[in-house]
Amino acid sequence: MSDLLKVTDLSVAYAGRSGSRTVTHGVSFAVAPGEVVALVGESGSGKTTTAQAVIDLLPAGGRVVGGRIELAGEDVTQASARRWRELRGRRVGLIPQDPGASLDPTKRIGDSVAEAFRIHRAAPRRVLGARVEELLDRVGIDDPARRARQYPHELSGGMKQRVLIAAAIALGPGLLIADEPTSALDVTVQRRILDLLEDLRREHGTGILLVTHDLALAADHADRVLVLREGRVQEHGPSAQVLRAPESDYTRRLLADAPTLATPVHRAARTAPDGEQPAVRVRGLSVEFGGHGLGARLRKEQPFRAVDDVSFEIPRGTTHALVGESGSGKTTTARVIAAFQSAAAGSVEVLGEDVLTLDSARRRELRRRVQLVYQNPYASLDPRQTILDAVAEPLANFGLEGSAAGRRAHAVQALERVALPAELHHRRPRELSGGQRQRVAIARAIVLHPELLILDEATSALDVTVQAGILRLLDDLQRERGLTYLVISHDLAVVRQIADTVTVLRRGRAVEQSGTAALFADPHEEYTRDLIASIPGKVPS
Repeated sequence: MSDLLKVTDLSVAYAGRSGSRTVTHGVSFAVAPGEVVALVGESGSGKTTTAQAVIDLLPAGGRVVGGRIELAGEDVTQASARRWRELRGRRVGLIPQDPGASLDPTKRIGDSVAEAFRIHRAAPRRVLGARVEELLDRVGIDDPARRARQYPHELSGGMKQRVLIAAAIALGPGLLIADEPTSALDVTVQRRILDLLEDLRREHGTGILLVTHDLALAADHADRVLVLREGRVQEHGPSAQVLRAPESDYTRRLLADAPTLATPVHRAARTAPDGEQPAVRVRGLSVEFGGHGLGARLRKEQPFRAVDDVSFEIPRGTTHALVGESGSGKTTTARVIAAFQSAAAGSVEVLGEDVLTLDSARRRELRRRVQLVYQNPYASLDPRQTILDAVAEPLANFGLEGSAAGRRAHAVQALERVALPAELHHRRPRELSGGQRQRVAIARAIVLHPELLILDEATSALDVTVQAGILRLLDDLQRERGLTYLVISHDLAVVRQIADTVTVLRRGRAVEQSGTAALFADPHEEYTRDLIASIPGKVPS
C-alpha cells in the first residue's frame, strides 16, 4: 500500500527584509495509512513550517525551495491553488495550533464546522445542522445544539480547539495534520481527542502527522518519531526505540526536560509566615453569564453560572493552582481576581484590596501589581509592534523607567530572562513560533515587577526545554522577589512540579482542595483521580 504522504528532502525559506532565510533543510519522512508520525522538537525547530508546507499553507513570504511533497502518490509540490482547494478537507485535513486565531470571530461555531461541507457540496442543507451537532458531540463538546449557535468568544480555549478538530475531520480525510492538537486541552479531554484520532486511524485507516512538543504524548500515541532541531532531522525511527534509547544528545535533553508523574519533585513546598495576610482571599465567588437584559427576560433565558460558590486563599510568596477540565471556571475565576470580570456574589481580596468595589483609578493601579499571562499569546500581542516595543509598552503606560532608552533596556533584560534570542527582538509576532510568542507574553508581564502573577496556561504552547527554563525562571523570581503565583493549567505534571496548593474545579464548583503533594498521593474525589490517571507519560526515565 502506497504512503498517504511522502516528503523528500524538503527545504523551506522565508523572505524577509534582510533577504531569504532557509528554516528547514532536507527533511524527509512518510506517513502510511493508519500510522501516526510525530514531529517533535523545540519551538522554532521547523515542525509547524514542515506541516504548513505539506498542505500549502505557508504564511506570506514562505516557499518551498527544494524537495518533493506527494499525497497518495500525486506530486503536489507545485500544485495550483485550485487543486489545493480540491485536496484540503477531502484528502487532507489540518488541525491548527492556535484556536483563537483560526476561528472567524464573526461566525457561529456551527457555521465554521459546516464550511467544509459547503465548499465541497458534501451534504444537503436539510441535514447539515444534524451533521454539525454530531461532529461536535463526537469531539466531546457538551450540549452541541447550543454550542453550535455560539460564537468563538463564548467558548473556552479547549472548546475552541475541539471545534477545530471537528471541522478537520468533517469530510473524513485520509490524512490529518495535527499541529499541537491538544496543547490547549485538559488531560481528560486530551485523552478523548486522542482516543478519537485512534478510532479514525483504526476504523478508516486515517494517517496522522502529529506536530507536538509533548514527548509523553508522542511516546503514548505515535508509531514513529522525527526529532527536529533548527530545521534539521536529528533522529528518526520507531517511537519506542527513539524515546527509550535516543542516539542524539539533543533528544536526550528533550527527554530529561519533559515532566511526567515519574519526575522527582525537587522544589520544596513554600508557606507564608504565621499571621501574614494572604495575597489572595476568595470567598463564595459566583459568576454568571447571560440571562440579563430585556431580551433575555422575554426569552425567559436563565443565566449560566460559570463559577459557583468557590473559595480559596493564596499565601504570599506561594503558588496556587486551579485545575480542571476546559470550561470548569478556571479562567473566569482568574479574570475576577485580575479585576477584568465582575461577580454575581462573593468577595475577592487581592493584595489587601477589595477587587469587586474598586473604582477605575484604583483598579488600574492594582493591575500594575497584578499581571495576567494569557493562554493565547497571539491574541494578546499587537501584530503591528516589534517584540521589543510590545515588552516596553507597559512601562510607558505606567510612566516607569524614565526615558524610552531606559524602557527599552529593561525590556531587553526581560526578554533575556525568558531566553528569547536578541535576533528576534525586532521581529513582529507573526514571525515567531507559538512558543516564542508565549515567552514574549511572559516577558511583558514580568517587566513591571508585579507582586501577583496569574499564569493562564502560560506554558501550554512551550516545548519541554523552554518550558523547563520558564519554570526555573518562575521559581527564581519567586525566591528573589517573593512573588505570588496563581497558575491555571490542564498539565497536572507541571502543576505537581511548581504548585504548593491546588483547587480542583468541575463545572464551576470546587470539588477538592489540598496541598499539592497530598493531592497527588491520595486524591479523595473520583474526578481528581480521573484527571491524574489521564496524564500521558510513558516516556522512559
